[in-house]
Parts: sequence; C-alpha cells; structure tokens
Amino acid sequence: MKARIPKGMGGGAQNMNQMINQARKMQDQITELQEDIEQRDFSATAGGGAVEVVVTGKKTIKSLTLKPEVVDKDDIEMLQDLIISAFNEAVANVESTTETEMSKITGGVALPGLF
Repeated sequence: MKARIPKGMGGGAQNMNQMINQARKMQDQITELQEDIEQRDFSATAGGGAVEVVVTGKKTIKSLTLKPEVVDKDDIEMLQDLIISAFNEAVANVESTTETEMSKITGGVALPGLF
C-alpha cells in the first residue's frame, strides 16, 4: 500500500526553493533589525531619577548622569547600588526590545543563537 501525500504538501524542488528563499529573507530581516537595535540608545533611571544610565543597543554605557543630592561620600554603597540597578534595567530594556521585535519577524518561534 502506498501512502498518499496531500496535494501541495510534497517535498518538491519548488517548495524547497521557496523555503530557502523565505529563510534567507528572514535572516536578512533579522540582521537588519540587529544592526538597527545596535544603533539605538536605551535609558533607565533609579532612585526616583537620581541616577540615569544610557546604554547602546550593544549594551555599552553611553552616559551616566548623577543628581548632586545622590552623591554622599558617607554612603557610597547606595550610589553604587543605584548605578547597578539603572544599568541592569537599561540592559533589560535592550533585551526586551530585541526579543519583542525579533518575534515579529520570526512569528514567535525562538531561533537559538540568533538573539
């Protein structure tokens, strides 16, 4: 007994070429989005705006702004915590934006190693 494959569900060369072309198009879109995100700036604040960190899409610090009232030589640990908190939030913004925008391209399918 032979198995029948429904029409249009074959593994013919034309279907394979279409899949390859779609994969290439998706890869081009992903590359373009990654380059776009790397050019963007992402900011976050901590301590009610006393500390602001701006990072690039490559997750490097572009600027750090401290309000004078947050600088207390007797409480350096608090300032360090605020800077770390703001930086971590900014990086989380980069990752969240990347994930959200990538899912628009990939249809929500996670593609390991791409982002």
